[in-house]
Amino acid sequence: MRVLNRRGMLAIAGTLAVASHAGKSPAAERHPEFTAAGGLPPAALTVLRQPSLAPDITFLQADGTERRLSEFRGHGMVLNFWATWCAPCVAEMPALAVLSAALAPHDIAVMPLSSDRGGAAVVRRFYDTQKIAALPILLDPKGEAGRKFAVRGIPVTLIIDKQGRLCARMEGAADWSSRAIAAQIRGLVG
Repeated sequence: MRVLNRRGMLAIAGTLAVASHAGKSPAAERHPEFTAAGGLPPAALTVLRQPSLAPDITFLQADGTERRLSEFRGHGMVLNFWATWCAPCVAEMPALAVLSAALAPHDIAVMPLSSDRGGAAVVRRFYDTQKIAALPILLDPKGEAGRKFAVRGIPVTLIIDKQGRLCARMEGAADWSSRAIAAQIRGLVG
């Protein structure tokens, strides 16, 4: 008898959640056009009443360079905690790429922090097969950044304003490709 660890249970639960929303396999939803008809719910941020200074997490770039969140203060940030083995995460990545392209001209970066232990190569293969070019490869392989933000499961998306304050969050997969969510994020970031 095989015992599932927490990661296995989250992957199974996520697969069931996506399947129940979409009625399609996640493999059928790997292109930006899936977001309009793929069944992911619209993004619904929980706006914090009192924004608080975001922890100064560290994460890795694709080349292994360590970066600190504080280096990006002065810019808006959308942090997304995800992994290639997480079906709901996979389902929302094309929509996050659309969001990234919409927010980039407004000095707001979409920063997907992958918890894949296989590193940049795993994420790069995923981006290549999904034709995702608008997102950087960023890594949180030990989950340390996620723990500092009290991330209990993935995907989780956090909005950080230009002063470096956490101002909104959303747990779960969503369709991030709408103009309305991009406008809301621009308003929150300042």
